[in-house]
Amino acid sequence: MATYVTSDAHGHLRALDRALELAAPGADDIVYVLGDMVDRGPDPVGVMRLVRGLHNARVLMGNHEHMMLSTLATGDQVDLLTWEMNGGSATAAGLDACPHAEYIDLMDWVANLPLADAARAGGRTYLLAHAGFDALELRACLATAGFGGEGGYGGVPADLLARALATQDAENLLWIRGDFWGVPTGLVGRDGAGPVAISGHTPTVLLGRYADLMCGGVLDEGGRALMVEVGASWDTGGVADRVDIDCSAAAGAPAGRVGVLRLDDRRVFYADIEEGE
Repeated sequence: MATYVTSDAHGHLRALDRALELAAPGADDIVYVLGDMVDRGPDPVGVMRLVRGLHNARVLMGNHEHMMLSTLATGDQVDLLTWEMNGGSATAAGLDACPHAEYIDLMDWVANLPLADAARAGGRTYLLAHAGFDALELRACLATAGFGGEGGYGGVPADLLARALATQDAENLLWIRGDFWGVPTGLVGRDGAGPVAISGHTPTVLLGRYADLMCGGVLDEGGRALMVEVGASWDTGGVADRVDIDCSAAAGAPAGRVGVLRLDDRRVFYADIEEGE
């Protein structure tokens, strides 16, 4: 069984479909989707339909799903304007075209999506959240369970990490940027052991504004966005403690693409967003 993770397709159905086809998860594999299925791109409802139909998918909420739900729930004009300014018009149009029963079903599904999770793959545990988390708060939570200090965090069970993430403020899990990408998590020790964080939300083309210790460039030779590892240092045994998997799909062509990361061997599958899609 393999574990895959993707994020921030932002309405680009064709690119997401191609990336998943390249990754080719099997019937027993797990696919994590870290939110921001909607807004900006041409077919947000199509992305939600595709993701919901994936076998063994585990989907987290992103800030754009949260913004969509808040706007639809309140009908507030300020919320609506904010949503439209953040690419919500395509989502609203797609939802308007949905049969009523499907609309209700989709919104109920999105409203019940969790905000974070943890997964074990390839001999390491991964912390999964759309935007990131407050690492200091997470370490304090783990300390109450007896983990940390000289013992490090390499032996923390995935289910305990998931419960610790669930105590985080939703604002951090959905929106955090600089305080996450600019500061080591402190969870990976000098022996290289410990959980690695996987998040999207911050397009990698903008990651240099927030992150120190980026492990490589944000664009390939063709000018297309890449997933970027962050935080490898002496203190982490050379292991990156965070990975940004938002391949800037929100920007569309020519730089944007959708990526799928296989956690077991850290192989990445990219699908470029072409003009008009």
